Amino acid sequence: MTGFKARLLSLRDLFATAWWIILIVGIGFVVAFQFVEPAPPRTIVITTGGDSGAYYQFAQRYAGILARNGIKLEVKTSAGSLENLERLKNNEAQVAFVQGGVVELPDDPDAENDSGLLSLGSVFYEPVWVFYRGEKELNRLIDLRGKRIAIGQEGSGVRQLAQKLLAANEIEAGDDLVPLSGLKAAEELQQRRIDAAFIIAAEKAPVVEVLLRSPGIRVMSFAQADAYQRRFPFLTKLTLPQGVADLVRDFPPHDVTVLAPTANLIVRDDLHPALQSLLLQAASEVHGKSGFFQRAGEFPSYKDRLVPLSPEAARYFKSGPPFLQRYLPFWLAVMVDRLFVLLLPIIALLIPLLKIAPAVYTWRVRSKVFRCYGELKFLEEDLRHRFEHAKLPEYRSRLEALDEEARGLHVPLAFTDLVYTLREHVNLVRQALIKLENRT
Repeated sequence: MTGFKARLLSLRDLFATAWWIILIVGIGFVVAFQFVEPAPPRTIVITTGGDSGAYYQFAQRYAGILARNGIKLEVKTSAGSLENLERLKNNEAQVAFVQGGVVELPDDPDAENDSGLLSLGSVFYEPVWVFYRGEKELNRLIDLRGKRIAIGQEGSGVRQLAQKLLAANEIEAGDDLVPLSGLKAAEELQQRRIDAAFIIAAEKAPVVEVLLRSPGIRVMSFAQADAYQRRFPFLTKLTLPQGVADLVRDFPPHDVTVLAPTANLIVRDDLHPALQSLLLQAASEVHGKSGFFQRAGEFPSYKDRLVPLSPEAARYFKSGPPFLQRYLPFWLAVMVDRLFVLLLPIIALLIPLLKIAPAVYTWRVRSKVFRCYGELKFLEEDLRHRFEHAKLPEYRSRLEALDEEARGLHVPLAFTDLVYTLREHVNLVRQALIKLENRT
């Protein structure tokens, strides 16, 4: 029981000594907490395109990868890139696939970004396929003048791009440009109800495979591809090599030159950095392999500068995933990262404070004893130089008070020798008082 009381006394003295350290560290904790990112949400929304399109299929693969890390990715279909951008701006989604070229680039590349959007980079090429019906080979869009052309649904990226390319060839909007896209446009072309169709899709998309193999339907090889690249910087000239789709049947029978914007992963600028990194890792897993038009490791990368690149994406392209996420599960990596930001300034405060704390603690404990020594010294001086027999009761009273105070001192066990030494010195002064009393 006595040992327990001694420990309580030690803790009391320690707290009384260290309260100011606790206060400073507490203030440091509050200040550091202002700079700690909140934990990432467990659910985010990505807006894609139609449920038969590539955007939707890729988003489903992203969802599977994020689910392994405890994040639910809710996939929403849409009419296309323009609607996706609106959803991002209205906070109806946090992530979106957006086709290159749907946003006009600012005249000043260093202008401040006020869109509230950031790019995680381009993730794959989206070839522009112009399929047409006829025996005659066409290689210029001007050759489609007067024909019925499917240019995609209202609000879709394919429609906006088709209108730009046709307008550059002085083919204006009219009844000949019909709002059809995807497999519906392919069916109309096969049934001869339209003459041509703009399709923006990967080479392995069902609509592309169907039309490439449909009798009587050709794909345009752009003779002016270099000129289009100069006029529309978001477009890339690509070549579909002879026989790449089917070596046995030698299909296509010759190289086909197509134009391609990129599909871009766009996020709101308030999306948690850890989730941005996780999305980039998913994009690398899904899009990092080689294909008909891309080299292994070519994507994701910052090819289309329709919105500024996210700082998190810039770090990812330079150094790969964050160090902790390479070796720890996602949520553990996020927690450790947050704790590091929180604890680093606190540790920086604690190191110097803890160096001086033992000295302060020792001084505080010793000061109790030294205060008694001060009183004892004054009494001894009075006895030695100013002794008066009439004041004997006062001297005895002062000695008894000092002895009582010494016995009542509560100090940690490590300092009890100071108390016993003090009491011995009190007795020495008492003996000196007795001698003086006997002399008189």
